[in-house]
Amino acid sequence: MLLQQKRIGVRIVNEILMYLRAKKKTNKEISLYEPIGTDREGNEIKLYDIIEAEEDDVPERIQLRENIQKLYEKVENELSQREKLVLKMRYGLYNGEEYTQREIARQLGISRSYVSRIEKSAIEKLRIFF
Repeated sequence: MLLQQKRIGVRIVNEILMYLRAKKKTNKEISLYEPIGTDREGNEIKLYDIIEAEEDDVPERIQLRENIQKLYEKVENELSQREKLVLKMRYGLYNGEEYTQREIARQLGISRSYVSRIEKSAIEKLRIFF
């Protein structure tokens, strides 16, 4: 009887050691859905809630690239020279520098409100294509 109890004890110890070895492999793993705290209202915050994705998914990036290409094409073909110039300066198109409406008005020798009207008109012309 004593020998049988010893064998059972050895098996239990072996099972515990196997469990600890297996647990050691996953010791540093963290679940994204494990609660890490609470917000002001007392709701649980999970790691998943605060992690931001570094990259957009591929279809979104392709769509964005196509839209940018289409925008430049429409800027060239649908806008007047003055509208192109104002949008180029205002939004830094063609890798240019961005300027405020006031700065553009000063450079072009027109009023800031006129720059605003030109910008609004150009954007409305482009909006119908998107």
